[in-house]
Amino acid sequence: MTVRPFIPYTDPRLHRAAEPVDQITETVRMIWDDMIETMDAMPGVGLAANQIGIMMRLAVVDASDKRGQAVRMANPEILHASVQFRDHDEASPNLPGVHAKISRPRAVTVRFLNADGQIEERDFVHLWATSVQHQIDHLNGMTFVDHLSPLRRKMLVQKSGKLARR
Repeated sequence: MTVRPFIPYTDPRLHRAAEPVDQITETVRMIWDDMIETMDAMPGVGLAANQIGIMMRLAVVDASDKRGQAVRMANPEILHASVQFRDHDEASPNLPGVHAKISRPRAVTVRFLNADGQIEERDFVHLWATSVQHQIDHLNGMTFVDHLSPLRRKMLVQKSGKLARR
């Protein structure tokens, strides 16, 4: 397993949708392993493949109290979302040094291809739900700052750029 580098916010791959995965192969499993290693090294609670420059609809999420509970997802899609919202302070290693409070549905039901190559539907709540939604945004070419006003987004992107140049 390898800790992979994050692509910068300005990389066009971060702003376009990733490609669907047809089947779970050994290559996909190796990418998931690297993604979990990379997520744990951040440390973070989720990672989408395009954050590390891989344009495949792959994500991992582990919001457990103790690590080692990562859910591996290919082609995740939200089927149902709670009408109740939850605010959470979100950040991304692609925009280091900045964060913002984002309001998302408190719970979601997600369909995805699991590590066994089977279609699975799973309910996620609280931080798990926030992280899954955050990763699906990434796979759709969005970042957490896309949920902010244009002015607030510009300020955070500029601040992150200044911090990265230090």
